[in-house]
Amino acid sequence: MKIKYLFYLLLFSTWFVAATVVAENLDDIGAAKPIDHIVVVVNGECITRQELDEVLNLSIKQLQKQGIEPPPRDVLEDQVMEREILTRVQVQLAHEIGMEVADVELEKALNRIANANKMNKEEFFELLGKEGISYDKFREEIRNEMLLVRLKDRQVINKIRISESEIDNFLYNQEQSSANLDEYHLSHIMIRIPDLASPERIEEKRKRAEEALAKLKNGNDFAQVAAEFSDAADALEGGKLGWRPAAQLPTKFSKELKSTPQNVFTPIIKSPSGFHILKLHDRRGGGGGGKAVVIEQTNVRHILIKVSQLTSENDAKIRVIRLKERLDNGSDFEELAKIHSEDPSGDKGGDLDWVSPGDTVPEFEKAMDMLQPGEISGPVQSTFGWHLIQVIERRSKDVSNERQRQEATKTIRARKSDPAYQEWLQQLRDRAYVEYRTEDI
Repeated sequence: MKIKYLFYLLLFSTWFVAATVVAENLDDIGAAKPIDHIVVVVNGECITRQELDEVLNLSIKQLQKQGIEPPPRDVLEDQVMEREILTRVQVQLAHEIGMEVADVELEKALNRIANANKMNKEEFFELLGKEGISYDKFREEIRNEMLLVRLKDRQVINKIRISESEIDNFLYNQEQSSANLDEYHLSHIMIRIPDLASPERIEEKRKRAEEALAKLKNGNDFAQVAAEFSDAADALEGGKLGWRPAAQLPTKFSKELKSTPQNVFTPIIKSPSGFHILKLHDRRGGGGGGKAVVIEQTNVRHILIKVSQLTSENDAKIRVIRLKERLDNGSDFEELAKIHSEDPSGDKGGDLDWVSPGDTVPEFEKAMDMLQPGEISGPVQSTFGWHLIQVIERRSKDVSNERQRQEATKTIRARKSDPAYQEWLQQLRDRAYVEYRTEDI
C-alpha cells in the first residue's frame, strides 16, 4: 500500500512541476508551450513524446541520407515505437539477469567507432553535436547495442545445439549440390507473426504482407516499403541484409532464390517467425572445394591481468611489468599464471593449447607471431586487458577436415540463429506489459 501511495505522490509531483513550468512560460499572447507526456509504458518504464520524437526525427534523417523516401510520419512513428519497445524489453531483461557494459568497455568501443570514421573521439562527438545528437544519448545507444548483442548471444546463440550427424548431413548435401556454394546479395521485408497467434491474427499479418507486395508490384521502392512495413530490426536501413551464403539461409529462402532473377523480389514466403519478401540484388558463385588447407599453429600460453572498474589500465600494466621482471629473474611462467592470471586458462598455467590464425584477438596474435619458441613478450595490450605471452612451439598442420566441420558448424548455427532469435524476440514482446497512452489535452 505504501508503494502505491508513493507512486501516486510522485505522479502528482511530476504533474505539479510540469504545470508550474507551463504557467511560468506563457508567451505574450497567453498560449502555453507543449508539455511532454507519456506515450507508452513498457513494463513500468515510460517512453515520452519527446523521446519518441527524437528517435523519429533521427530515423527520418537516416532514411533521407540513404536516399530512401520516408513513409508517412504516422506510419513511421508506429515502426519506431515498436522498435523502441523491443529495445526496452531487451535492455530490461539484460539488467534483470545482471548483464552490464562497463564504462571501460564502452569507452574502447566509442574510440573504435571514432577511429573507423578517421577522427579522434572529441572530433567525432563534435560532429554528432552538429547533427543534433547529444554525447550522453549516443553513449547510451552504443551501450545498449553492446548489451543487446551479448544478450542475444547468451539467450539465443549459445543455446543452439548442433549434433555431429547434422554436420555430416550438411557436408554430404554440400558435396551433392554446388548451389550451396552460391552467395546472394539481399534485402528483405519481414512481417512478424506473434507467438501463439490465432488463425485470425495470422491472416491479418498475411494481408499486411500482401499489401507490401502489392506496393512493390506497383513500382514502389523496396527500401521505402521495408521502412514502412517490415518488423525486422533493419527496416529503417531499407531491409538490407548484404551478402549471405545460400547455405546459411533457410531452405525455403534458398530454394526460392535459386530461380529468382537479379533485381527481382520473391513472392511471399512463410516461415515459423512470419511472412517474408526477399529482393535479390546480385548473386555470385562460392569458392571452396576439396583443396588441402595447411596452416601454421602455435602452442602458446599467457598471463592476463584484466582492466575493470577496480583495476585501471595503468594499474594492470604495472602488475604485468612486475610479473615480467620476475620471469626475467627466473620465476616459472606456469606457476605465476596459476597465481596471477585472470583468464580461465590460468588454472592450466596459462596454456591455450594449439591456436590457429584468427583464434585470438589481433593484438594478441600480432605479438605472438613475433616471438620465437621459448621467448616471452613484454606487456601486450588487447581488448581483454594486459598480457604476457610465451610461445612454446609451432607446427604446420593440414586442417582441411577440421576446418570443413568448423565452417559447417558456423553455417548451421547461422541458419538456425535468425529464426530462433525472431521467435525469442516475439515471445519476449508478448510477455511484456505494454500500455499505450493517449495525449492529454
